[in-house]
Amino acid sequence: MSDSSPIILISGPPGAGKSTVARQLVASSVTPIAYLEGDAFWQFIAKSKPAPDQWEERKQNARIVIQAMVAAAVRYARGGYETILDFTIGPWHLKRLQTAMKETPLDYVILYPSEAVCAQRAATRAEGTMPDYAPYRELHAAFGEFGAFEGHALRDDHAAPSELAARIRAGLASGAYRVAMQE
Repeated sequence: MSDSSPIILISGPPGAGKSTVARQLVASSVTPIAYLEGDAFWQFIAKSKPAPDQWEERKQNARIVIQAMVAAAVRYARGGYETILDFTIGPWHLKRLQTAMKETPLDYVILYPSEAVCAQRAATRAEGTMPDYAPYRELHAAFGEFGAFEGHALRDDHAAPSELAARIRAGLASGAYRVAMQE
């Protein structure tokens, strides 16, 4: 195994509270830490490559954004920083992520409040407001199919972000969120 610090991936559907909880994790850290807010990586694309349609362009850009943020996260982790990556990355992407991360350890946490809570949060957040959650319903449902990642999910609608961060810290300390290298 690598001498790298782990990457802690805080994931979940839009409106799950990923950024808010990630900031609480940063505040509670006692070690050198890097925080990569995945949404910021979208801003680096100044002009997209042409694609046959808008959905295909979005998927193409999402692949590039995920690759860029994972590459950056790996560099910080290998530099000895506890690295928190906050982005909507479902379990179905983990094998590809681990390939890119090589032997960098990965802790994976899924925040999964109810669809109603996610929709309300997405509609009222300060940046990137999503007044209509309908396009995200399928994505929300897909995150709910935890499979082998059942133990990685926090399904609380009412916990304060600081409480969720404390639960995550405890889970990290016990190894509860570590993802085994996939073949």
